[in-house]
Amino acid sequence: MIALAAIAAVMLASAALAFTRRNLIHSALLLVLTWSGVAAFYLWADAQFVAFAQLLVYVGAVSMVVLFAVLLTRRSLAESVDHPVTLRRGALALLAGAAVLITLAYAVLNTRLAPASAAAPSVTVKQIGQQLMGEHAASLLIVGVVLTVALIGAAVIAVTDETEDPS
Repeated sequence: MIALAAIAAVMLASAALAFTRRNLIHSALLLVLTWSGVAAFYLWADAQFVAFAQLLVYVGAVSMVVLFAVLLTRRSLAESVDHPVTLRRGALALLAGAAVLITLAYAVLNTRLAPASAAAPSVTVKQIGQQLMGEHAASLLIVGVVLTVALIGAAVIAVTDETEDPS
């Protein structure tokens, strides 16, 4: 139980810090820590395959896409002036988050769990990997290459060359 509390504390702290940081790169890196905490929770719950998928998909792929997006669309410091609307948006975001929290808490507290009638099938991570990577391994590699080329293409398109002023 102490391990679960530690994992939850790290996840909540890193998510809260990501929400409050002014630097988007720092926020994205803190989200990587939050997603790693989710993977740690899955390991604590003895769901190794889901933890591995969490690491691959969110910590690996999604965090890299977020970092690329932040780096390719980052504005200069002169353009990033705070507007009064920012405080109102933050307050509305907190209000929406509180509404979601209340709704989820109500749903969790009022849900009756059915008793377990049968034991879950024992499937190892190796068996799942063999099922996923058996006859479809080549198509998975092709999809990976296509996505990589698309990401590189998006980076090339997003980069703008600064031209000399003709006057």
